[in-house]
Amino acid sequence: MTSLPACVITVSDRSFAGEREDRGGPIAVGLLRDAGWHCPDAEIIPDGADSVSDALRRAAARGVRLILTTGGTGVSPRDQTPEGTRPVITREVPGIAEELRRSGLADTPLSVLSRGLAGIIDPQGALVVNLPGSTRAVASGVPIVLGVAAHIIDQVAGGDHT
Repeated sequence: MTSLPACVITVSDRSFAGEREDRGGPIAVGLLRDAGWHCPDAEIIPDGADSVSDALRRAAARGVRLILTTGGTGVSPRDQTPEGTRPVITREVPGIAEELRRSGLADTPLSVLSRGLAGIIDPQGALVVNLPGSTRAVASGVPIVLGVAAHIIDQVAGGDHT
């Protein structure tokens, strides 16, 4: 399908400190690789808006075209992934985040608590999508993203509407 570069950034204080295994990141990486994306193992960073912004900027500067974050989208005090994503993306793609929340209702009514964003980082043309940290949310969310990611990246690069 594609061999475009992708990456997964797990946002978790506990996983970063080695107190909890990152289970969502490896699921996302596996699904991306299975779909033909070139994706290294997940990067684990601590919670916090600055940590997220810095990681997104580094990934885009490396030429990564699809950046998935897992974790930090809820309402806990340290859940600041959207706050770190918003200043980095230049154009939001709200339909992706809306669909992730809507489809998540099949698993849990708590899916509406996700504040995750999706958008484009210009001029690099990278697509960023914030996924919740639960393994179920990652396993059900990545296929939704994959359904539109290649098309979005093609469009951002000036591809024709098909």
